[in-house]
Amino acid sequence: HRVYNSAFMHMLRDEDNAGYRTVIRNTLAFDPEILKRYVDFMSNPDERTAVDQFGDGDKYFGVATVLATLPGLPMFGHGQVEGFAERYGMEFRRARLEEHPNQGLVERHEHEIFPLLHQRALFAEARDFALFDLVTADGSVNEDVYAYTNAADGRHSLVVYHNRYAEARGHIRACVPSMRPVDGGERASVSWTLAEALALPAEPGAFVVLRDIRSGMEWLHDCRALHELGLELDLRAYECRVFIDPVIRWDSPDGDLARLAWQLGGRPVPSVDEALDAMVSAPLRDGVAALIDAEAFRRIAGSALARDASAAAQMLTGEAALAADRMARLAEVDGHAGPQASVLAELDARLRALTALVRLGRGREAHPAAQRVGRWLGTDRARWATILGWMYADAARTLLEVAPVTEGWSQKRGVDAALHRAALGLGVSDEEAQRAVEVARGLLAAPDAPFASSDVRAATGWHPWEDAAYVQREAFEDFVDALIARDVTLAAARGEGPEALGVLMEVLEGWREAVGSAGWRVGSVDEEAG
Repeated sequence: HRVYNSAFMHMLRDEDNAGYRTVIRNTLAFDPEILKRYVDFMSNPDERTAVDQFGDGDKYFGVATVLATLPGLPMFGHGQVEGFAERYGMEFRRARLEEHPNQGLVERHEHEIFPLLHQRALFAEARDFALFDLVTADGSVNEDVYAYTNAADGRHSLVVYHNRYAEARGHIRACVPSMRPVDGGERASVSWTLAEALALPAEPGAFVVLRDIRSGMEWLHDCRALHELGLELDLRAYECRVFIDPVIRWDSPDGDLARLAWQLGGRPVPSVDEALDAMVSAPLRDGVAALIDAEAFRRIAGSALARDASAAAQMLTGEAALAADRMARLAEVDGHAGPQASVLAELDARLRALTALVRLGRGREAHPAAQRVGRWLGTDRARWATILGWMYADAARTLLEVAPVTEGWSQKRGVDAALHRAALGLGVSDEEAQRAVEVARGLLAAPDAPFASSDVRAATGWHPWEDAAYVQREAFEDFVDALIARDVTLAAARGEGPEALGVLMEVLEGWREAVGSAGWRVGSVDEEAG
């Protein structure tokens, strides 16, 4: 029921692509079911080894991909996957050469070829197989490109391989004629488009995401354009792409997918969803970056360290006006922003409380809480970036109506990136800027059960060891200092007196001492995971 198809090996090896495409084209024109009888191979006991004929690079893996995805039966020769170079015969009782597997070649088979063999049901049949011509700009057909589709059980695939050391450009739209059953049981030569082969809708607003399972890259295309014009391809030497299970996406009323497809212009991206999110959220991220600004941080720290209280107050009034303008623009971009007036009032109260604590902390008769905050901040730019980063990030979170428990919101909304840029703008190192972002996120996330938050864990150096959970001493103590600055500032902004500030200091210092006395152990892994 099978026949060895030596034309596959010889013609693809010699890059007689026009000849082999003619073999497929003629078979389709006569009876596509014959394709199922072919046993395709790149080597056998009577031939040179696959690595000798095809090498071990992109050409080999391109042809192996075609081998694994054409209808019929793919056959791999002895030692082919391992890259063995010895030519053996059926009369051999054992290998004559001492060879060892090429591990890089084996791993590439595992990554690129074996997953295709696991899905042979999608490729083995010929009923829905279709071969396409790559039509170049001058209207000629590039015979060096193999482009074909197949389908099974509602799933669809598209394979493209360029078997030449050159570049290829053009589009594929209509398949070559194929003899198929038609109404009444008769057979006739028919052809259909790529969009029809992939079962793509033709309605306006329909888009398709094509993901290459080899590289993981994704392409976004307008389905209607694929129906009318076909798929544009730009291929490097021996480039191969395998698209399985195209994903249909419908555009939003704002036309975001259409705008993204236009921006990409046929270029692939690692993730269409991430590219879409980045495009849609770009104005929002720009608004967040304008609010969390290094120059604002520099002016605020300067007003706190200055001795002229009236000048400092005037400076903070100006910062409030700038923040109000930037919050208004951010709210306009977001469309769902919270009450700007209350957010601005809270930010202004916290800034005035913090700068007052720093100025008061320089006095000998100052409350220990104020002295503690003032000494911790001092002129340390990384710490100023941390505490001001927390304040402005919390203002952005409230303005954008993000729940405090929402994991990953600061990264998604561009807050992390804005904090990092602001810290760098103050002149700290990249490592210090990263740490400032980490601690600021911990300050935003710290709830009553702090180590349940991944952000607090990261800020304190939380780690498991032998079923127990520990914190890293320096990171934990640094975080406690930041917590003291945060909570004392919040209490002062609420107008609480010295007694309340003293209680806060005792609670947080008690927490530090308790964890230190426990050898920096903060519980069991199971407890903290909950």
